Amino acid sequence: MSGREITVSARLRSAVGYRRSLAPANLLNALFASLFKGLVYPQIWEDPEVDMEALAIAPDCHVVAIASGGCNVLSYLTADPARVTALDLNPTHVALNKLKLTAAAQFPSWNEFYRFFGVANEKSNIVAYDRWLASHLDEKTRAYWEHRRFGAGERRIGIFARNFYRHGLLGRCIGFGHFVARAYGVNPGDLLRARTLEEQKAYFADKLAPLFDRRIIRWALAQQFSLFGLGIPPAQYEALAGAGNGNMAAVVYERLERLSCDFRIEDNYFAWQAFGRGYSHDERGPLPPYLRRDNFETIKGRANRVEVLNRSFTEYLEAQKGNSRDRYILLDAQDWMNNAQLNALWTQITRTAKPGARVIFRTAAKPSLLPGRVAPEILNRWDYREAESLAFTARDRSAIYGGFHLYVLK
Repeated sequence: MSGREITVSARLRSAVGYRRSLAPANLLNALFASLFKGLVYPQIWEDPEVDMEALAIAPDCHVVAIASGGCNVLSYLTADPARVTALDLNPTHVALNKLKLTAAAQFPSWNEFYRFFGVANEKSNIVAYDRWLASHLDEKTRAYWEHRRFGAGERRIGIFARNFYRHGLLGRCIGFGHFVARAYGVNPGDLLRARTLEEQKAYFADKLAPLFDRRIIRWALAQQFSLFGLGIPPAQYEALAGAGNGNMAAVVYERLERLSCDFRIEDNYFAWQAFGRGYSHDERGPLPPYLRRDNFETIKGRANRVEVLNRSFTEYLEAQKGNSRDRYILLDAQDWMNNAQLNALWTQITRTAKPGARVIFRTAAKPSLLPGRVAPEILNRWDYREAESLAFTARDRSAIYGGFHLYVLK
């Protein structure tokens, strides 16, 4: 194993709270960190349109975001920020973000871009990669996508000819959920045929809700490793279970009900991913902002404003000047953190933030996790927009988080 790989492993283990011990919790943390080095999120599960409204991005803003699958990083470009820095501990996510940015800059039209990342299931994508993208990638990113296991077989880029969204931890977890549902005679894809919210609610009540009465399903959800496929490590599992007084089946039921019943199918591409395992086959169906035809030229012209780095948020900010950044997107990463990590992070956010800077994040549980954990002298410099946060939570179409939170520097 190379020194760089050791560094990546060490960072991931630190992020999930791994300590040298044979305790079951530590072994689970080590397993999760190992899994997290590969593809986890083929699509990010935070609503970028809610993000952009909360962030109020201005043309002079320098945005710092956790990269994840890259959907939101590219979507933020539609708000015209001056600069976006995308950070991720996962080297696969870094390679995916760089591939998307190169594709936006180099593909001659939206048709190729949408076929590659929207359909993501055609052999012509591999031809397009070789023709337009390969030579424009940096050496490390190109080596990642052209890697062949054991030096033979298909290159990694071949995943875009085999429905990219059915791969990675998240894609396989959703696929396993479909397998279990079908074993009980339920096809989750049938929900996509609903034409009204009333039909969606009826389908959930008649078909999906009864699955949670199955003893084996309730038992499985009570195991911490059961949600590894959703990118949820043990620490976040505990926070999520706490939202249901320890009953994880009740929490998953409530979040799935929101996804199924609170938003119209024709407006919610997260529901298409969950129940259809991809985007709508018709481009008129719901899509993230970066994949929409009318945004392609905008993103193409602004792709060079994004830098993608394989670093932690805190590590990156420690190297930046004070009062130099405007917007911060933490996703749900703080659910993983202990108090020392949270204070180190918010010390650097506060130091580097310009007056009026905004921070957004999501939590598995409903309340903000910062009070009582981040030092008062740091947290008191921030204004928690509680009413706005509640409104944004209700409008987040991904529907899987307990809370969306907005803080503004006083």
